Amino acid sequence: MPEFNQELDTSGLNCPMPVMKTKKALNGMAAGEVLHLITTDPASSEDIPVLVEQLECEILETSDGGGAYHFYIKKG
Repeated sequence: MPEFNQELDTSGLNCPMPVMKTKKALNGMAAGEVLHLITTDPASSEDIPVLVEQLECEILETSDGGGAYHFYIKKG
């Protein structure tokens, strides 16, 4: 698990809310900072990588288990 600067838990929220909240969180962070995103929406496994590419950020690590998806996203 990478070190992170901010954690965003969108558990229980469905698309498009995890994407919208992730975008807002990343826009408020400084370049090089890492966001730990937790989501339970299965669509996030496809939606979050697309968002990260659009924002020119980088996914450092992903994992899933117990019904939750974890993304570590480095702000570009």
